[in-house]
Amino acid sequence: MSAVTARVVRFNSFINPVFDERLRAEDDIELQVHPMPVSQALANAALRGAHAYHVSAAKDEQPPFAFVTSALIAACPDLLCASSAGAGYDPIDVAACTRAGVAVVNQTGGNAVSVAEHTLGLILSVSHRIAESDRLLRRDRGFSREDLTGREIAGKTIGLVGIGNIGRRVAALAQAFGMPVLAFDPLLSSDEIRLRGAEPVGFDEMLERSDFVSLHCPRDESTRGLVDAAAFARMKPGAVFISTARGGIHDEAGLLQAIQSGHIAGAGLDVWDREPPPLDHPLLACDTVVATYHTAGVTHEARRNMATISADQIVRLLHGERPPRLVNPEVWPAYARRFEAILKRPVQHP
Repeated sequence: MSAVTARVVRFNSFINPVFDERLRAEDDIELQVHPMPVSQALANAALRGAHAYHVSAAKDEQPPFAFVTSALIAACPDLLCASSAGAGYDPIDVAACTRAGVAVVNQTGGNAVSVAEHTLGLILSVSHRIAESDRLLRRDRGFSREDLTGREIAGKTIGLVGIGNIGRRVAALAQAFGMPVLAFDPLLSSDEIRLRGAEPVGFDEMLERSDFVSLHCPRDESTRGLVDAAAFARMKPGAVFISTARGGIHDEAGLLQAIQSGHIAGAGLDVWDREPPPLDHPLLACDTVVATYHTAGVTHEARRNMATISADQIVRLLHGERPPRLVNPEVWPAYARRFEAILKRPVQHP
């Protein structure tokens, strides 16, 4: 029996053109690009014949109709793969995919350089009061340079929550600035953490010893609400909090209280519970908070890299290969059976 042409579907949100170019170069793969759906019925209709669905990782930039839910999976019986366009996969119900034999892949590591650089930018901006000085210089006069006195980061200790693709690059950049590096990562051994450039410590010890605490972990059930009011209270007086990870890992209300009380000197925030945050969000009113709009990984280089590796991963997966960034590896036996039954192609076993 001849192989079936594999169908990849995405909705029309921004993606670097290399994604479409790569997929359209494959004779046995058809790419369909549909308008962003305005109803569940339209989403289901667009995806009903899809074998792979490439979905934006930004949950607040698309309607819930586009999310990969158990209901959408049930309406799309040929769906084999849900591919997140980013490292995160908030719009994808991974458990529902696993139950249905649908592989979930992400693009972890594709924007690591950009996010690590952005992290150091936030650290420098808060410490040297760069954004604060910029805002003040544009609106006021009558202040002195001493009113904007900053602090060097050399010699200050940075604590990393997670030392994966991004965290290890942050560790290298921090060391170049003369910063000792601590890391808490329950997924790695102490020896591996040392190899990645940090001293392994427990979570509480990391909070208590660090002048800067920076998040580089995924948001899942084990990390949701991890940095709460109690965690901020454990941090050193005058410490700075940084997050380029995901909203929901830290408690925004707890952070606000810690800043307003003076216990925390400031924060650099690229991620929010709701993105973008409302204009009246109280953290935006804090002079010592440097705020960005989940743009740490939004560079020309990172966007191209993410599109390239995501297209390549989908191609490899639809040709029967096990993908390198499989979020739910336990799905593989069920996925392989469905793949061979639906696409009439063999899975390549290692």
